Amino acid sequence: MKAVILAGGYGTRISEESKFKPKPMLEIGQMPILWHIMKVYSYYGIKEFIICAGYKQHIIKEWFANYFLHTSDITFDFTNGNDMIVHNKRAESWKVTVVDTGLNTQTGGRVKRIKDYIGDETFLLTYGDAVGNVNITKLIDFHKSHGKIGTVSVYNFGQSKGVVKIGDNNLIENFREKSDLDGNLINIGYMVLEPAVFDLIKDDRTDFESETMNELVEMRQLKSYIHKGFWQCMDTMREKKKLEQLWESGQAPWKVWED
Repeated sequence: MKAVILAGGYGTRISEESKFKPKPMLEIGQMPILWHIMKVYSYYGIKEFIICAGYKQHIIKEWFANYFLHTSDITFDFTNGNDMIVHNKRAESWKVTVVDTGLNTQTGGRVKRIKDYIGDETFLLTYGDAVGNVNITKLIDFHKSHGKIGTVSVYNFGQSKGVVKIGDNNLIENFREKSDLDGNLINIGYMVLEPAVFDLIKDDRTDFESETMNELVEMRQLKSYIHKGFWQCMDTMREKKKLEQLWESGQAPWKVWED
């Protein structure tokens, strides 16, 4: 099964750094957040990736083209014809296709553009600017169990404390612990989709979230998978620093793989 990662937007909410490179290439612990996302998928056996690039897409291509330079020790021997020797070569068992899906293409349009790379297969789809410890195996199993076109992972990003129910005249009726359904359940990506979804996307101007997903809802063809672990987007410098601090502490919840 292939994993598609949306990585083509401008990243305007974190423009302090995204003006120099695509947001998925912003680093946590000296490696792009895109790499962290792929490492999670790889841990669960997903080894083939399609990157929907756009803004500064050449940076993503160049990073993968020079992967050994980023992960290995290198000797440049100028005394012998400018040879390059790679030491302690570290490679991932990945197949990565980086597709230029356009500079101003909407999210649905980006998905439509990679149709030929998917074929008639179930595929995974997520965003290139957030990490989480979503159990991909359980997510796929859940999707297969219900037979709908799509599954989207949702996460409670709201209420985090106990809940008080108040009745008439401010009388407290009961106390209870927080439920996973309290607060706002938000779309965090980590979707599983059937190829039938391509037929619902019109063109480059189609927004996947507000148009395609709503059409799936109207068709009763979209199920939610509630993620109860860790998830964090990287929309601001404050969120980036939070992720960096977790990584540097050695307690990053999304690091499910072994070094």
